[in-house]
Amino acid sequence: MFDTDSLLKLAKLTYTSQSVFRILFFLGKFKVHKDLKTTKKEIEKLNIDLKDWIDKDTDLKIECEREGNHDFRSVDTASVLAGIIKKKTGHENFTFKHPDLIIYIYINNNQGYIGIDFAGKNLSKRQYKIFQSRNSIKATLAYSLIRISGFSKNKLLADVFSREGIIPIEAALFTQDYPVNFFTKHELIFTKLKPLKNVDFEDFFKNIDKNIKKTKREIYAVDALLKYVKFSKKNAKIAGVLDAISFSKKEMEWLDLKFDKTEVDCIVSYPVQMTKRRNKKEIKKLYNEFFYQCEYILKDKGKIVLLSKDSKYLEEEGKKYKFKVEKKREVYSGMMKYLVLTFVKE
Repeated sequence: MFDTDSLLKLAKLTYTSQSVFRILFFLGKFKVHKDLKTTKKEIEKLNIDLKDWIDKDTDLKIECEREGNHDFRSVDTASVLAGIIKKKTGHENFTFKHPDLIIYIYINNNQGYIGIDFAGKNLSKRQYKIFQSRNSIKATLAYSLIRISGFSKNKLLADVFSREGIIPIEAALFTQDYPVNFFTKHELIFTKLKPLKNVDFEDFFKNIDKNIKKTKREIYAVDALLKYVKFSKKNAKIAGVLDAISFSKKEMEWLDLKFDKTEVDCIVSYPVQMTKRRNKKEIKKLYNEFFYQCEYILKDKGKIVLLSKDSKYLEEEGKKYKFKVEKKREVYSGMMKYLVLTFVKE
């Protein structure tokens, strides 16, 4: 949570942010119990004031996301809040389709939060992700890896396991100040909110979009499979950043022909993982070649940021070429646990 002095600042963040799932205007928090009856009493204690947000014609929707073990469902909590609002305000226009306002409930174990949803959708999803691989990662996770690497304008970033291009595309959106909701701006629900009814949103979006920058091709999407190179190009075109990325089909052992010695600032990738079809020997050989190439193409103060389900073989092969793990993080994407490994030259 953070303070803001302007609803338009929240609207701008909703339009441009690459790292969020939801953006809510905070209404209140409550204690969550195992059972619904006691939880309802906690919600009833809240003094939620909606007079600035709804009138009798406002179509209102209530959504709930819940994490943890409880003896009730998310939809039960939404129904409880709807009943409380109806009793306190007399409001009767509740809908599941095309709402003017969404009140969002987020429950995390024994703590609950209620807020006005500024997007009306899951902001971690991207409209450009049409062509996907089996092991696709969320765009918000890809963006986080990019920021961990220290990548910025005028630096060179390479993803050498690019698959469908999520990491390079997010990097291009970042350096170009390209709003991730550029093509879906008029679907964002903040454009319908009562407190913002006098805002000229055409002018609002225009003032943000004028800051989009055209950058040189210093982002590289490299993969050994031609179909993934094609996927990357198609997705980048949909995202509006095709001209900001250089695409290449290259086997790992030929990377030193693609890049000059110590040319690359950041290598950010989700490497191929060990599966039933890829055994330990094959994976170790691939990782060995990867670090051998990185030793040549990465700048002395450059960083490698890798997402992986296991770190053992990456750390073993990295040591052979004097790469050490500067930091290891545990992250979750849904229920999937990953490790984020930051390698630097010793």
